Amino acid sequence: MEVRTSVPPVPDIDPPLAALRAELKLPAAFPADVLAEASAATWQAADRVDATDIEFVTVDPPGSRDLDQAFQIERQGAGHRVRYAIADVGAFVRPDGALDAEAHRRGETVYLPDGRVPLHPPVLSEGTASLLPGEDRPAVLWQLDLDADGELTAVDVRRSVVRSRAQLDYQSLQASKGEVFELLREVGERRLALERARGGVSLPVPEQQVEGDGTAWTLTYRATLPVEDWNAQLSLLTGMAAAKLMLDAGVGLLRTMPPPAADVVATLRRSALALGVSWPSSASYPEVIRGLDGSVPAHAAVLRLASVLFRGAGYVAFDGSLPAQRTHSAVAAPYAHATAPLRRLADRYVSECCLAACAGVAVPEWARTGLPALPRVMAEADQRAHAADRGVIDIAETLVLQHRVGEVFRGVVVEASAGRGEVQLTDPAVRGRLRGDALQLGAVVDVRLTTADVVARRVEFTAIAGDQS
Repeated sequence: MEVRTSVPPVPDIDPPLAALRAELKLPAAFPADVLAEASAATWQAADRVDATDIEFVTVDPPGSRDLDQAFQIERQGAGHRVRYAIADVGAFVRPDGALDAEAHRRGETVYLPDGRVPLHPPVLSEGTASLLPGEDRPAVLWQLDLDADGELTAVDVRRSVVRSRAQLDYQSLQASKGEVFELLREVGERRLALERARGGVSLPVPEQQVEGDGTAWTLTYRATLPVEDWNAQLSLLTGMAAAKLMLDAGVGLLRTMPPPAADVVATLRRSALALGVSWPSSASYPEVIRGLDGSVPAHAAVLRLASVLFRGAGYVAFDGSLPAQRTHSAVAAPYAHATAPLRRLADRYVSECCLAACAGVAVPEWARTGLPALPRVMAEADQRAHAADRGVIDIAETLVLQHRVGEVFRGVVVEASAGRGEVQLTDPAVRGRLRGDALQLGAVVDVRLTTADVVARRVEFTAIAGDQS
């Protein structure tokens, strides 16, 4: 499902975006010493496994250049062997150098319609460290053996040299139905079945996206393709394997999330039942969420409300004694961010910990001493990235609607309380504040646009009385 709403060329895109960058203190450019260090950085093939004979491919959104992961899958008896190559940023970054210090200041890449704010200079993240096709690249190579059910039976991690054969995008891979597609489907579906069995869940809300070329923007709601879900399972598999390696070794960095409180789940269940969505008393929240269809208004409202179940995610560093909170409740297992080191600082440290654990050697001192500060660094980076995402969407929504104040639109009530709530429109692809009496969750309503303030980044509607259905 995709709904696109284009904005005619307008002169006022840049100012609100510049204001957002300033508000979030996003850096405009890399310091000269960081750029010089990145440009001069080289890597050595010595002491690396030569894996250039393996036919890796990457799969990312069209036009991507910062390629963190490449995979190759082959059948092994009734199971599979998954090889997952992760860009080895540690081959280029000197601990305590200018490049390392700047990465700690940034934490992660922030994506904006007029250009990203990258973790590393593009000469590195989109060039010498990126797993671009046809190029020999240093990688942290994971070899993951799976049985007939998709369960992990063996893990190996080592520094390697790889060469990707092709850069695929999700749409073309979904349409291909070739061997890569079939192998990814087999592994992805088995891993999804295991996720369901252990109680894991993702929130299948159609993603609100913003695209722009500097003069015109497009708003979309986009549901993920099956190949994206299967590809995500490779990353989850690797993150779970990384967490186990580090927990067994007693040192590392986990991505954790506590389970939602019982009263939060109970409140969501009451809302679902009020919307006419079935929720048997014996059913867990993952079981119910997996059965929802975001294109159904009542289901979309429940999915929107269900975001409260996914709060509290963070990073936990440990060395010696294991942390009390070790699992990520949505994954339903211990988990670590391990597969995006070009875009996320934490993953470089996880790679070092896992390489050491697999080799039975000590974690490099720079990585070990740096672990305690990472949860704070990554929490601040996550907050900036989330605020940027929301801010960009808010700006785009106001630009779409700024000349349409007073018009009437049709939408679905996705949040409701005394006199106020939130409405989700289908066309244009906008969510906004809603005022009105006796708002009913999941109701299809006609609403009048009362505010579209570009400077305040605020869209607000008023329900037209007597029109809830």
